[in-house]
Amino acid sequence: MILPYDGPSYFIIIAVLFLPIIIGLLRGKRYLIYQNLVTVLFLFLTFGGKSWHQGVSIIVYIIWQWALVYGYFHYRQKKNATNIFVGAVILAIIPLAIVKIAPLASGHNSIIGFLGVSYLTFKSVQMVMEIRDGLIKEFHPMMFLQFLLFFPTISSGPIDRYRRFEKDFNQPAYGEAYIPLLSKAIWMIMLGSVYKFIIAHYIGTFAVPYTEGLALGTKGFSVSLLLYMYSYSMYLFFDFAGYSLFAVGTSYLLGIETPVNFNKPFISPNLKEFWNRWHMSLSFWFRDYVFMRLVFTLMKKKVFKSRITVSNIGYLALFLLMGIWHGLTWYYIVYGLFHGVAMCINDAWLRYKKKHKNLPSNWATNALAIFITFNTVCFSFLIFSGILDKMFR
Repeated sequence: MILPYDGPSYFIIIAVLFLPIIIGLLRGKRYLIYQNLVTVLFLFLTFGGKSWHQGVSIIVYIIWQWALVYGYFHYRQKKNATNIFVGAVILAIIPLAIVKIAPLASGHNSIIGFLGVSYLTFKSVQMVMEIRDGLIKEFHPMMFLQFLLFFPTISSGPIDRYRRFEKDFNQPAYGEAYIPLLSKAIWMIMLGSVYKFIIAHYIGTFAVPYTEGLALGTKGFSVSLLLYMYSYSMYLFFDFAGYSLFAVGTSYLLGIETPVNFNKPFISPNLKEFWNRWHMSLSFWFRDYVFMRLVFTLMKKKVFKSRITVSNIGYLALFLLMGIWHGLTWYYIVYGLFHGVAMCINDAWLRYKKKHKNLPSNWATNALAIFITFNTVCFSFLIFSGILDKMFR
């Protein structure tokens, strides 16, 4: 078993196995049979070997999700009952729920768990919801498998959309049109190497453990804890942004323009914009398939009279769910609630600014906004890190 993008050997394998695919795209052809064989090999390397149960788990999981989506699509062609739709969503989520709940219930990880189960579940739920909305008019069983098992993004995203993926897969950039994509891919992989293997490596190896040791020694709020907060936040960004660059760059090599995941999030002047720049594919997934649907349902059923109240309830539910998704521990849940409350405050401030257009707006106020947003986010990552659990245990 090898972890995706975990070291030079993984990229050597990519360079060797991707060469025929790259040559084919430059010549105007997609060698689909060969590419599928490469996919199977990478899946075996990722889920086989020592963790044989992961291989079994993913096979059973794929059969489950494929049958579910296939069955719901054919049902949706004739009927559109809400209870069947809700049931299909629940059935798609059940494997992930078992994986998340099992450690809390039994003290052991679930035997059905495997690397990337969350991101595959997001894809399956997305399919059910878009079939329900009538956005997916045709269901191609093999294309759904290609989408679900697209190995560059299988472990941690970015989360692509089925219709966008299908378009790229069926109409890839060929010949001269592929060259700019190839250049971007190489650049992203190089930049990702700097992020993950140099910056994140040294911060994670030296700064984070050192500042954590100092912080735990003080047993309270201190400069050491502040330094840990910043070092951990930088590690989190460069490690995950580096991984995402690898995933997107590798996708580009295959002619698939997977959406980017990070866009300079630490220059955001408010929290809403931060979530439009940080782990964007996950943020947009939760926005489109959780927040918007919840808000629409609450407004349609007139549960609350105020749109502001509906929006605030939506934010709290959304970020609480995101916190629970990370894990059923108090600090993940508090992390989610913290962001939910912060988003409500952020929205109130934006509404206030909209009403009071005479408020000062210049480089100094923008710099202050960025500073406040940056420190708010870093404090949330301090909660997320779990160090407070160690300090006050």
